[in-house]
This record gives sequence, structure tokens and C-alpha cells, in this order.
Amino acid sequence: MTPLLLDINGPEFALLLVLAVILFGPERLPDLARKAARLVSFLRATANNAQQQLTKELGPEFQNLDFRDLNPRSFIQKNLLDNSVVADVKAEIAGVGETLSESQDSLRKSIDGAKDVSPGGPADAMAAATPARTPYDSEAT
Repeated sequence: MTPLLLDINGPEFALLLVLAVILFGPERLPDLARKAARLVSFLRATANNAQQQLTKELGPEFQNLDFRDLNPRSFIQKNLLDNSVVADVKAEIAGVGETLSESQDSLRKSIDGAKDVSPGGPADAMAAATPARTPYDSEAT
């Protein structure tokens, strides 16, 4: 996935092209495009030379250094999202979910068992399970 230059889409590029034709004229535009292409190639060559020199100066310890890893977004993608650590965490979370589900089922079974054992039947069990309400005093409010 390569990022677009300055994140310009089709309509924006067409608008910039029309503005360039209006500002510089159709006669000067090809010459300006050649100069821009030379500038871009010069900048790329300079960046590649600087990268090679830096790799050479750092020594053999940093021979496998990828300068794209210095970008925080790509560093996180490479080291966290594409790693088995995420799969381990997902598996552990799924295990916790299963444990919670089993606990919920066993709790429901024990509550259902307590209702059946209560002496007055299910209605008395529900009455015993609900807390007593405080009487409402209309003068107090």
C-alpha cells in the first residue's frame, strides 16, 4: 500500500491541472512538468543516497534496519497487528468469555434449584428474594 502524493484524488488533480494551464499557459506547462519531474527524481536519489550512507555508517548491527519502521503507523502494524501476540490475546479473551458463559449457566441452575426447594413454592422464593420496600411518605417530600 503506497500513499498517494499529498492525498490528491481525481477531481482535485483535474482542478489543479486546469489552474496550472490558466496560470502558466499551455506553452510553459510542458517545461515546468519536466523541471518538476527532475526535481522529484533528484529528491529520491538524494534520499536513497542518505539512506545508504546512514546504513553504511551505522555498521553491521543495523544492516537489516528498515527506515519505513521509523514511521509509527507502520511500526505498530508490523510489530503488533501482524504478530502472533494479537492471536494469543484473542484466544485468551475467547476463553474468558466461555468461562463467564459457563459461570452464568451454573448460577442460573443454582437459582432455579433454590426456587424449587423453597418451602412456600416459587411465589414465596420470589418474595424472599425481593427486598422489602420502604413505605412512601407524601409529607416528607
